[in-house]
Amino acid sequence: MPMDTESLSLDPNRGPNPYRPITPEIVAELTAIVGEQHVIYSDRERMADYAHDEEFGAGHVCYYPDVVVRPDGAEQIAAIMRLANRERIPVTPRGAGSGLSGGAVPIYGGILLSTERMNRILEIDLANMVAVVEPGVITNDLDQAARQHGLFYAGYPMSVETCSLGGNVAENAGGGRAIKYGVTSRYVLGLEVVLPTGEIVQLGGKRLKDVTGYDLLHLMVGSEGTLGIFTKIILRLIPMPRARAVILVPFPDLASAIAAVPPVMMRSGLIPSAIEFMDRLGLQIAYDFVKEKPPRPDIGALLLIEVDGFSQEEVAAQVDTIVDLCMEAGALDAYIGDTPAMERRMWRPRQKLAEALSTLYQEQSGEDLVVPLSQIPALLPLLERLAKQYRVLTPCFGHVGDGNVHVHLIRGPDLTSEEWHAQYPAMMTDLYTAVAGLGGTISGEHGIGSKRARYLPLVLDAKVIELQRQIKAIFDPLNILNPGKIFPPTSMG
Repeated sequence: MPMDTESLSLDPNRGPNPYRPITPEIVAELTAIVGEQHVIYSDRERMADYAHDEEFGAGHVCYYPDVVVRPDGAEQIAAIMRLANRERIPVTPRGAGSGLSGGAVPIYGGILLSTERMNRILEIDLANMVAVVEPGVITNDLDQAARQHGLFYAGYPMSVETCSLGGNVAENAGGGRAIKYGVTSRYVLGLEVVLPTGEIVQLGGKRLKDVTGYDLLHLMVGSEGTLGIFTKIILRLIPMPRARAVILVPFPDLASAIAAVPPVMMRSGLIPSAIEFMDRLGLQIAYDFVKEKPPRPDIGALLLIEVDGFSQEEVAAQVDTIVDLCMEAGALDAYIGDTPAMERRMWRPRQKLAEALSTLYQEQSGEDLVVPLSQIPALLPLLERLAKQYRVLTPCFGHVGDGNVHVHLIRGPDLTSEEWHAQYPAMMTDLYTAVAGLGGTISGEHGIGSKRARYLPLVLDAKVIELQRQIKAIFDPLNILNPGKIFPPTSMG
């Protein structure tokens, strides 16, 4: 939804603007590169959708670009980057805009480079079990195309129907099935990349193994659009399981639900494809949002456990083992979804929870915490303390099987908007410091972007940050590609 920058608090990661302004002459050059119909300039209404991402938290990361360009290939992007270097103009690459860290928001204005036109699946290579795609391909579209050949793309996140593959690679996106199948980086075999200085390079290929020199390919994965712009992506596909089932397991409280996960992981001898959880507040919000009732009224938390395999018998045996372990751990019941319709119905509240929170609560901050699996029980009382100290609501949900806990800090009913904004930096510092003390970190899949950049020193040593700054400077000596992201403000040129 459109938002007015002037009415929002400034992004704390934006320092003085060292860049040159966009002039009509520069717009004319951009128009010559991509065509008049693919340039948006002096049209604030049309640029509104490019001024924010899906994170509407306390930072209110929303800035309008000076010009939007929509190129259609590597050569056009390279020409844009050469122009930007010559004039020292910031360029912010953007995919579907579904990010949650302000990573695709042009906080210095300048050029917003959208890859939305580059949305073609170029090849499904069955002999090598890979797909070659452009960055604007919606993740679910690739998965559906692969399934026609008995394959699937396993690296997708929860927002599979709205996010694009370029953004997935830029953020090294994860999701509910990462516990078994891993995150995006496991499936990226090759990239065509336009560097910040305008050169086009090829990294990797259709190879499963490659230790030829430094691994620049996976340096790019998760670089949040700061080191290069992807123009082609080679992704590994794998055989699609023939059977799957979902188990919805209610518990009397969150602590007992979390305590059930180690037995499921260790004693069963199985690797579920997903283990998700929702606490009582989260599940109530989710079920209300989809206009359904939880399966029973006394649920304090629930687990969603998904298993898959290559026969119905194999999956049924996995289900029986996991249900027995959950009941032994104190589950109130277990509900089995073994048809596509039942699976979709069980998953829907969990899949819609983040959307529900963003829709219902305007003053909130969605967090993407990661701790070692053994430390999840220790994280819960820390969140309870924060809720009381700062008078916020803290619904929790996430990928409990890999230690990735999503908690939304929501302004409580007895907290004014002014108090919320005033306490936000201290609250986030408190939260992140506590998570670091558990051996955790501040993002597992959403990225640092501009939202979390100022807090990076809480979880990374100064030397590590400096090494990363030096890498950025080698790739982007003028700091024009997605400036103000990842690093604290002192690193901005």
